[in-house]
Amino acid sequence: MKVPFLDIRAQNASIWSEIDAELRPVLQNAQFVLGPAVESFEAKFAEYIGVKACVGLNNGTSALQMALIACDIGPGDEVITTPHTWISTSWAISYVGARPVFVDIDPRTYTIDPEKVEAAITPRTKAILPVHLYGQAADLTRLSAIAQRHGLRLIEDAAQSHGAVWNGRRVGSIGDIGCFSFYPGKNLGAFGEGGAITTNDEKIGARIRRLRDHAQDGRHHHVEIGFNTRMEGIQGAVLSAKLAHLDNWNAQRREHAERYREQLANIEGLVLPACSRPESHVWHLFVVLVDDREHVSQHLGELGVATGMHYPTPVPQQPPTKIWDINTATFPLRKV
Repeated sequence: MKVPFLDIRAQNASIWSEIDAELRPVLQNAQFVLGPAVESFEAKFAEYIGVKACVGLNNGTSALQMALIACDIGPGDEVITTPHTWISTSWAISYVGARPVFVDIDPRTYTIDPEKVEAAITPRTKAILPVHLYGQAADLTRLSAIAQRHGLRLIEDAAQSHGAVWNGRRVGSIGDIGCFSFYPGKNLGAFGEGGAITTNDEKIGARIRRLRDHAQDGRHHHVEIGFNTRMEGIQGAVLSAKLAHLDNWNAQRREHAERYREQLANIEGLVLPACSRPESHVWHLFVVLVDDREHVSQHLGELGVATGMHYPTPVPQQPPTKIWDINTATFPLRKV
């Protein structure tokens, strides 16, 4: 028996008739860029997250970049974030000319450690950018309090946590802006690239809506430097079809994760992932720590079980990050 790391085809096949019904008008009417399908998804996702505005974008990296621009973060500014994440979090900070300041993670949850955030704040700090990693929400209660105390923006990187809940509110609704990716392998995945921001600040939403379409305020009238980061109609249609199933899919992920945690609980040398609160984790990935990950991965592969490593090298250890003058000794590579 082969156990793939991810089987997107099986998921799509289970709701193909619904996807087809959403796609057909887009294809028949050639509404390939923005259009009614994107507008419909934006409205549905805003309601689902519990915010006033959702703006569909071309990918999650653009969502982070647009969020930083909309918060007027630029050259000379600093953004506190985590060293343990996909590198897009840091790319977005660099795209606007700001500098990422890395604060280490909580060893239990793998999300940014609030205990260390406040000590990293300087007069140049403009925002805190936590990542809800592997599907688990960062501690938004403490991070929100820190941000409010220091007058900082709180931007949520929710690219891996669609549907996670913190204190009764979905992630993406608690900070100033939530940033989502709909890359095909996500809990809510498109038929290609896709992203979005969510916010309760209607001015921020309106600005990002302009920025994504060359900063047009009316056809051919550009009010600032803009971008081409529009969502495609096909992706809006697919995401609308899948959104209706997201809570059920997340519930299945939780059931599977609990089964893994029960069955693997007494294996020596295996550290299982922690879950701070059941509703705060949607299990995008089930990440374990082992003494020799290459050996374990190879052995599982021989048994037909696919695995992945997320992430083998901390962001501060990546060669391009030298331009940020980071003290990499703070984030040593640990063989696990």
